Amino acid sequence: MHIHHEAATTELDEAARPHAPRTDPAELTPEERRLGQHLAAVHDGYRHEMRQVVTAVEQVAAGTLDPEALRSQINRLTMRQNHWTLGAFCASFCRLVTIHHTIEDENLFPAIAERDPALAPVVAKLTQEHEVIAGLLTALDEACVRLVAGSAEVDEVRARAVRLAEVLSSHFAYEEEELAGPIGRLRIQI
Repeated sequence: MHIHHEAATTELDEAARPHAPRTDPAELTPEERRLGQHLAAVHDGYRHEMRQVVTAVEQVAAGTLDPEALRSQINRLTMRQNHWTLGAFCASFCRLVTIHHTIEDENLFPAIAERDPALAPVVAKLTQEHEVIAGLLTALDEACVRLVAGSAEVDEVRARAVRLAEVLSSHFAYEEEELAGPIGRLRIQI
C-alpha cells in the first residue's frame, strides 16, 4: 500500500501537460523578455543547489567525503546554517523549494490566470506538480533524517535525491516554457 501511494505521488504525468498559446519573443520588448527570463534565473539557483545535494550524497555514498569535509563543502553553499549536517542541508533545501512553490501558488499563478484565462490549465497543472514535488521533498528529508540517525542507507537518500532532481528539472523546464513569455507579455514582476 505504501509503495503504491509513493508511486502515485512521485509522477508528474508529463503527457497530460496542457500548453498555452505561444508568445512570440520578437513581439516582446527587451524589458518584457527580461521579466520572463527572471523565472529561469530563479530556477537556475535551485538547479545548482539540487546538483550540489546530489553530489554531496554521491560523495558520502562513495566514501570519498568524510563528515568534516562534507560540513566544509556544504557550508560554502548559498544556504547556510550554524551546524551543518547532511540532514540539515536536505531540510534547508526542501524548505526553500517549498517556499518558492508557495509563493508561486499564492501570488504568481493567480495573477497569471487572472490576466490571461487561457493560461489557467497550465497554472492548474503546475500547481498539481507542486504537490508531487512536495511529496518528493518530504521523502528526501525523511530519508536524510533516518540516515543521520543510522536507520537508513545512503542508497535510499541517493535514489530520492536523484528522483527529486529529475522531477524538478522537468517541472522547471515546463514552467519556463509555458510561462516565461506570458510573464513578460503580462508584465508580471517576480
